[in-house]
Amino acid sequence: MKIKLTFRIWVWIIVLILSLIAIINFSNLFQHGVLIKSVEQNSSAFEQGLRQGQIITAIDGKKITSLEDFSTIVQEKNNLDEKIKTTITTNEGEFIFYSDEFPEIIVSDIPKTNIKTGLDLSGGARALVEAKDHKLSSSEVNNLVDIVSNRLNVYGISDMTIRPVSDLSGNNYMLIEIAGTTPKELESLISQQGKFEAKIGNETVFIGGEKDIASVAQGGQEAYIENIQQLNDGTYAATFKFVIYLSQAAAERQANITKDLDVNSTSQGNYLSKKLALYLDDNLVDSLLISESLKGRVTTQILISGSGTGETKQDAYDAAQAQMKKLQTILMTGSLPFQLEIVKIDTISPILGQQFIKYILMTGLLAILLVAGIIFLRYRGKSAIAPLIVCTSEIIITLGVAAIMRQDLDLPGIAGILAAIGTGVDDQIVILDETRQKEQLNLKQRIKKAFVIILGAYFTVLVSLLPLLWAGAGLLKGFAIMTIIGISVGVLITRPAFADIVKLMDKE
Repeated sequence: MKIKLTFRIWVWIIVLILSLIAIINFSNLFQHGVLIKSVEQNSSAFEQGLRQGQIITAIDGKKITSLEDFSTIVQEKNNLDEKIKTTITTNEGEFIFYSDEFPEIIVSDIPKTNIKTGLDLSGGARALVEAKDHKLSSSEVNNLVDIVSNRLNVYGISDMTIRPVSDLSGNNYMLIEIAGTTPKELESLISQQGKFEAKIGNETVFIGGEKDIASVAQGGQEAYIENIQQLNDGTYAATFKFVIYLSQAAAERQANITKDLDVNSTSQGNYLSKKLALYLDDNLVDSLLISESLKGRVTTQILISGSGTGETKQDAYDAAQAQMKKLQTILMTGSLPFQLEIVKIDTISPILGQQFIKYILMTGLLAILLVAGIIFLRYRGKSAIAPLIVCTSEIIITLGVAAIMRQDLDLPGIAGILAAIGTGVDDQIVILDETRQKEQLNLKQRIKKAFVIILGAYFTVLVSLLPLLWAGAGLLKGFAIMTIIGISVGVLITRPAFADIVKLMDKE
């Protein structure tokens, strides 16, 4: 007997094919190597030309096919104590480095799909932040998001999500998620206001931000670390220096403040009687001598210095570099409008995320097998196969819609998909049961009756999910969105197709 597919079945098949196309990343499907996810903007790797989005295919001629290959070579390089040549081959050319350490870059496996995994699966850091002693309005939290985004962009971080969220009580928060990495700077950058002031005596010369700072040097001969020395207690200290360029107004302000200062003679030269004091969040960071030549002179170029300490030379160097980067960032972006307080901070390693994926797949497979067994025992024959095919297609279509929407797939989102699939199985059982009722109704009327029950349940679930978009300051948003997508796909596409499949089986 020739089977004639209905319009609704054709719609289901076409949407399923389009969903598979949306999910599969065809450009990366046959690529081998690791993907560069982040490169610090003031690093040697960035200066040499490595950029986010490039694919590393080989290091020193050795093929890179996975993260394990990459990690093994990096570990071998970092164990050497001498400067060596490193050649990194990417899909955009070769880059050569001379260093005793591997360039500071963050990589990941090349994504074969367009599904974005959230923090729970890819690993990373998440912070829920509020203003201390101040209730944020919606406009204030949006302004805060813009400023913090500028700060973190300086660090070359990719896969970063910063968005305003609110709870059911109307409180506004800022949610920061950085997937694929656990940056040490995250907590310090968002927990401090970053109010930078340079003073001579009690008078402010300039503050951080675009109003007084024209530009900040980040590399080359204008930003460097020098003089790593051992202190009396056995620790080491390293000095950093970098140039900043003031606005014309700030330069004139400095000239007016210094024109009446006295000059003191020292063994190192002649300097003004007062120093340029640098304050960060009202704490003195450093005091700089002002050369006699700058007295009353309008100059836009200022040399900022500071130091970092550590147990070893490398620790001191790293501490100085971190402090320099922090000051550079604050000088470029200015202070935050409020002092912030971290309500909740989570860190998940990428390894743990991979374990989550493994267990989720195992649990999902087990759930499908159990559902298959129950349906087979209840209906047997072709009626038992159809719900499983439709449920599988529902998962694919839901993931396809999520890929098109660029919706992060996290643990709450996966729970939402499972909840939607559970609802879908219930709806299909309702359709099957109604078609087998011995009432004095034809098949079309019985299916119509089933859809009245299904639509009633759909709108009930939909309304109950809406508050979850804001509950928990948006942390349950993924569950709500994926569940809504799943049940909507079911009601609009797969349930009508399933009903027509049941009709076709009934005719046979």
